[in-house]
Amino acid sequence: MLTVLLYNHSTTKCFKQLRAMSHLQIGFLVYPDVIQLDVMGAYQVLSFPHNTQVHLIWKTLTPIVSNEGLILTPTVTLANCPHLDVICVPGGGMGQIEVMKDAEILDFLQQQSKSARYVTSVCTGSMVLAAAGLLQGYKATCHWAFRDQLAMLGVEVIHQRVAIDRDRITGAGVTSGIDFGLTLLGLLCGEEVAKMTQLMMEYTPDPPFNAGTPETAGKEIVRPLMQFGKPLLDAFLTQTRDTMAQLNLKS
Repeated sequence: MLTVLLYNHSTTKCFKQLRAMSHLQIGFLVYPDVIQLDVMGAYQVLSFPHNTQVHLIWKTLTPIVSNEGLILTPTVTLANCPHLDVICVPGGGMGQIEVMKDAEILDFLQQQSKSARYVTSVCTGSMVLAAAGLLQGYKATCHWAFRDQLAMLGVEVIHQRVAIDRDRITGAGVTSGIDFGLTLLGLLCGEEVAKMTQLMMEYTPDPPFNAGTPETAGKEIVRPLMQFGKPLLDAFLTQTRDTMAQLNLKS
């Protein structure tokens, strides 16, 4: 209802500006085992202005299952994807390993990066960009548990929730996708539109616990989580080393 109400006030300054802007093509790579919130947090933000068209991109239009079991339906294939203003790669579970070594996907990202205004990622999606050779020489971020592996891929890793380095914009872990989306929307459509989107979403985080980083969570929380995630971390590390070899990177 609020969204409809806002769109009806088309005489406001920011919506006049939006009407004058070109249509923006934004694409999220989705794949089996993708982390759905890596996609949907930013998707919610970037789909709000009426001058954006947001695509879910995969090899086929067959529905895929996210890491959490949510079914996502791609809207366009790699082959039929238009030239994008923004390409975004979200992170994933074990399925991300296949993406990091998939020549067709890496080539698609390389080709889109040549004309995109922004090449972006959320969470461990930055490791996919690095595997495609698109983050070497840039500052970037990712989920805290994978920072060391991202650095192994020749990326200057910085500990920020959203990192901007020229036309590369990367978000940290999972929930940073909302902050990433708002940051990107501010660059694309202006601060006023981004603020309106934040208000529409009532985005004012006030979590019940102060455990969102290793520093605030403490060792008693970090240790069992790292143990729980060890199979994923180990599998990613194996692929990271393989990618290093393919990119001729030294350890």
